Amino acid sequence: MPKDSKGVRLDHISKIYKDPKTGKDFYAVHDVSLDIAPGSFVTLLGPSGCGKTTTLRMVAGFESPDEGEIYLGGQPINELTPNKRDTAMVFQSYALFPHYNVFDNVAYGLKLRKVPKAEIEQRVKTILDLVEMGGMESRMTNQLSGGQQQRVALARALVVEPGVLLFDEPLSNLDAKLRVTMRTEIRRIQQKLGITAIYVTHDQSEAMSISDEIIIMKKGVVAQMGSPKDIYYHPTDEFVADFIGEANFIKGTVKGMQGKDCVVTVEGREVTVETDTPRNAGAEGEIVLRPEAIRIAPEGLLPCTVELSCFMGSYQNYHVRLTDGTLVKITDSCPLNKRVFEVGEHAAISFDKDCAHLL
Repeated sequence: MPKDSKGVRLDHISKIYKDPKTGKDFYAVHDVSLDIAPGSFVTLLGPSGCGKTTTLRMVAGFESPDEGEIYLGGQPINELTPNKRDTAMVFQSYALFPHYNVFDNVAYGLKLRKVPKAEIEQRVKTILDLVEMGGMESRMTNQLSGGQQQRVALARALVVEPGVLLFDEPLSNLDAKLRVTMRTEIRRIQQKLGITAIYVTHDQSEAMSISDEIIIMKKGVVAQMGSPKDIYYHPTDEFVADFIGEANFIKGTVKGMQGKDCVVTVEGREVTVETDTPRNAGAEGEIVLRPEAIRIAPEGLLPCTVELSCFMGSYQNYHVRLTDGTLVKITDSCPLNKRVFEVGEHAAISFDKDCAHLL
């Protein structure tokens, strides 16, 4: 289980809706092309209205693309109804049958497929053990906690052995601690089974923790696709940098290239940073710096004044102001044996070139 994980390919797909207020057509998803490898865990991430759920629903068959073609395992599936596609969906609302017990909820899809009774019993038992719900077959769904209901919903999707498993914000109804537990469980099960998974969320920490690749969407188009590490340290623009984690943006002027690195002048001082593309001297740019990548000390690359100094246990949280007025946020780890700068003190920030990225 599963018998065969399948890849998913979206070839220039678009979805057009009509605005109920203006009566004009608009693209909810516009010219999206993706290639999702078999067995990978890919997350569609973005703010509300970016097109991520519409994209997922087109893969599932609940929406039809107005342009382009969707392929599952190399086969076009635009014309197939949801029940004819080798996919299964885990919904935000769980969508369990309240008048069925756990066993019957999980067995529902197998009964529709007319699987023999003995095989149904064996497969349901196996999948309930996998999601750590063994022994609870006779429980009614209203006797379960939110986390247990989510496990039953996951088991119901997995038991039919789909080629692709789809998740529509499955953890949004759970409390913060349980969300962390369940996302870890989902990733564990996905890796154990080797199943292809497409996951929709607006929670960037959730996406970072479980994904092989993240697809960031903005206004119906793909803003960037890559591994969590690539997107975090090499964002393509300010939207991506700001959406994934916390980021500082420091303006500077390119002085020139130094091999594959770029020398940038900031407040009259030269700093070296990474860049994906060569830059011409005199070009303006923004350096992206993550708070944990910045060091604060009495002396360094860029002088600053401390405006906030807050002990957070495992780190010291600073807000500092550069001489040009730019506010910079710093997460200084393990503050116990370090000098702590107080509000009003003058200091300086430094960073390694491979921790800075020029937009």
